Amino acid sequence: MLAGGVAGLLVAMGLMIVRLLRGPTAYDRVLAVNSFGTKTVLMIALMGFAVGRPDFLDVAIVYALINFISTIALMKVFRLRSLAEPLARLSISREAPDG
Repeated sequence: MLAGGVAGLLVAMGLMIVRLLRGPTAYDRVLAVNSFGTKTVLMIALMGFAVGRPDFLDVAIVYALINFISTIALMKVFRLRSLAEPLARLSISREAPDG
């Protein structure tokens, strides 16, 4: 059963690599990287279960947080072309002037 889970994850990771290389837009590529990171978290958790070391779950949780934050940062870069401008200031500057 564990081997089936690992094989399924490896197939899914391979498909994510294909989407990363062939994705028509940058958003498809970011989604592929995020999905690949999620599958990596699952793989780390399965490895921890297989070798009997629950410490791997801590590593998987940290990797999941890093994956989430990097995905948000990449989407902001693709949307604004910069990480420097805060989103709150951007929403204020794009509102229509009164009058």
